[in-house]
Amino acid sequence: MTTRQVLYLSHGSPDLSLIDHPARTFLRDFGERLPKPRGALIISAHFETSGLVIGGASRPRTWHDFHGFPDVLYRMHYPARGLPEMAKSLVNELNDEGIDTLLDAERALDHGIWSPLSLLWPQADVPLIPISVPMQVGAAAQLKIAASLGRWAEQNAFMLIGSGAATHNLGDRHFTHDAPDAWARQFNDWVIDVAARGDQAAMRDWQQAAPNARYAHPTPEHFLPLLMCLGAMEGEPLEVLHDSFMFGNISMLALGSKAVTV
Repeated sequence: MTTRQVLYLSHGSPDLSLIDHPARTFLRDFGERLPKPRGALIISAHFETSGLVIGGASRPRTWHDFHGFPDVLYRMHYPARGLPEMAKSLVNELNDEGIDTLLDAERALDHGIWSPLSLLWPQADVPLIPISVPMQVGAAAQLKIAASLGRWAEQNAFMLIGSGAATHNLGDRHFTHDAPDAWARQFNDWVIDVAARGDQAAMRDWQQAAPNARYAHPTPEHFLPLLMCLGAMEGEPLEVLHDSFMFGNISMLALGSKAVTV
């Protein structure tokens, strides 16, 4: 049984920290109980690249990569420090394994990182290494990359966090937090079942196997952090930590390995 600390968070709207929602309450309460790791690799849906890229800034800036939100959100900053030397070491190890990996020494913290982490760890006292979602490799390669990331994180006493959305069709979102649409609930329940079984094969074929997959994710970037979290577990399960929805069909599902279940 692995002791890997793997956490998947659906990060929702950038203003999650400002609104009254069960997911906000969950993140704040969970963060108070969760032992802080030495550092965290964090895979963000908003860090899209063709191949794998690792962020290596020593003091990554807070990137307000959105428009039309309250002014107070643009004044928020998340001053978590980076780990440039460890990021370089990780890049070298992955390249040695045959996984083509680049270092981005200036990569900022996008809202997929700082929005949920500002609730989980409001003191910004866990050092972070951002990890991209490699869009131009297939699911099998993404799972292989994730397994290597999971092993590296475990060996270095790091947590691996994925930040995305278990369902993400913004074109069909509601304007209020209604009960979830049937298609979103069905896809979300499929994810929960696959994660509970650690089913790598189902995750590899998710676009064909999951109900309403193409509707739940018209583009795949918000699903890939979840896929990579399961890949990091190499067949072991992720358990449900929180399950709610925003705007009628945007899942706020959170999953965790045994090692982060507190």
